[in-house]
Amino acid sequence: MLQIGDKKLINGWAFYDWANSVYSLVISTAVFPLYYSGITSDKVVSFLGIDWEHPDALYSYTLSFSFLVVAFMSPILSAIADYTGNKKQFLKIFCTIGAVSVMSLYFFESIDTIWIGIVFTFFASIGFWSSVVFYNSYLPEVAFPEDQDRVSAKGFVYGYTGSVILLVINLIMILYHDMFGITEAYASRISFVMVGLWWIGFAQITFKVLPNNTFQKKPEKDYIWKGFKELKIVWTEIKTLPTLKGFLIAFFLLSIGVQTIILLATIFGSSELGLGAISLIVTVVLIQVIAILGATIFSRISNKYGNFTALKITISIWILVCFCAFLLHKELPNVDLYFYGLGGLLGLVLGAIQSLTRSTYSKLLPKTEDHATFFSFYDVTEKIAIVLGTFVYGFLYSLTGSMQWSVLSLALFFVASFIVLSRLKKTKYVY
Repeated sequence: MLQIGDKKLINGWAFYDWANSVYSLVISTAVFPLYYSGITSDKVVSFLGIDWEHPDALYSYTLSFSFLVVAFMSPILSAIADYTGNKKQFLKIFCTIGAVSVMSLYFFESIDTIWIGIVFTFFASIGFWSSVVFYNSYLPEVAFPEDQDRVSAKGFVYGYTGSVILLVINLIMILYHDMFGITEAYASRISFVMVGLWWIGFAQITFKVLPNNTFQKKPEKDYIWKGFKELKIVWTEIKTLPTLKGFLIAFFLLSIGVQTIILLATIFGSSELGLGAISLIVTVVLIQVIAILGATIFSRISNKYGNFTALKITISIWILVCFCAFLLHKELPNVDLYFYGLGGLLGLVLGAIQSLTRSTYSKLLPKTEDHATFFSFYDVTEKIAIVLGTFVYGFLYSLTGSMQWSVLSLALFFVASFIVLSRLKKTKYVY
């Protein structure tokens, strides 16, 4: 078994970011949302006996429900995985569920097969986010505390690089579909299959090097109930660690803003600014490319000035992003160029904040064998933040009729997160 800090172990761990990030980019952000809108636009969709006049709402509710399920499920699964030592097995299971579900979206051909699009969107989200819980929990087991910022950033760099490569391949196939003798819709459906194959294929590199039963616990007959007990113990311990508890609060607040912006940026550009599909996809690619640079830059800043300082800088830029988005409107001359600039600014801090929050949380953990259970709280915090953020965004949109006010409201959560971070005590590895 490879030892902590081993270069092969670190690279193998980071490769799961390369494998699964194509879901985040192609399915969650770029291709599938546009494909779904193209099929359901100006149509009434029937699902579960309900006629949906706004199919985009059905899609949003599907994702929200999947986040709620993951938030409820991950602490239980993580506690069981930690106790039994089957963490890698759970990672494999959810990776497979996610990849197979994404490939199944190929059969979502028309409004008549809307149930396929909805059902497998749900299970793909479950597979992706659940696998990330177990993947993140390996960070303290592959890198020493002083190296975790760099290693976490490396994972995100791998992820952004791999996802951009596959997205470019998909875009060439979609934009020049006539050259391949297929329709644009069929090219999009093929891209879903490619995402699933990429995800499950490259994940095998990670599965090969990650340890399984790291702490060699011997499973007992009642290990499921032990899992619930471990979960309760971990929550009790978190409450006794002021810095860790405070960081979770700050992370919750900033995640409301970050994850809501990520999920709804494409819709904002399309509906509020009237941008076309090409402009939106170009912006998405720009964000991903700059995010690679951002993750690297802020990793170095955190090494020199500390995690809290680096996080407060990124949060300040996120606040600026919210205010800039508020000022944009479709009548603005060259609004697409301003949106590209906003995308570049967002990309600079997107990879940085995701990488820094993961490594900061990891370094704040007490000495423990229950890494998966602790990271399940991290994951639950993020998922509940997503549900709350999308609800606030949608509520204000329905109230004001303007997405700009919804975006501006997200700045309040970033400000609150900044204040909480500023009050936290420094530790040996986090300052």
